[in-house]
Amino acid sequence: MRDFKKYNVWKLSHQLTLDIYTISKKFPSIETYGITSQIRRASSSIPTNISEGCGRDSDAEFNRFLTISLGSASETEYLLILSKDLDYIGKDSYDRLNTQVNTIKQKIYSLKQKLI
Repeated sequence: MRDFKKYNVWKLSHQLTLDIYTISKKFPSIETYGITSQIRRASSSIPTNISEGCGRDSDAEFNRFLTISLGSASETEYLLILSKDLDYIGKDSYDRLNTQVNTIKQKIYSLKQKLI
């Protein structure tokens, strides 16, 4: 069994989730059950699936959960674009968070390649 806390990509995705929760506190209250909830679920799904995959028995199963994490990272990336375009986050915040999510996507992809 792998220890997910030792993976740099898990640490980065956990930090992204914390950052998303912090910034989304400022979203309009009408978005509580809309984009606020969705971006929080999408971002938290990244480290959650890495963690769950680490608890699986095989590289193939771990790889499958990394694929799910990659999908959640892409969803988060889109929701960041939407948040910026709706003026819920500023350009500086968007740039910082977008860089984080794309770094995570690259690291997940790289880890998947090592498992093949």
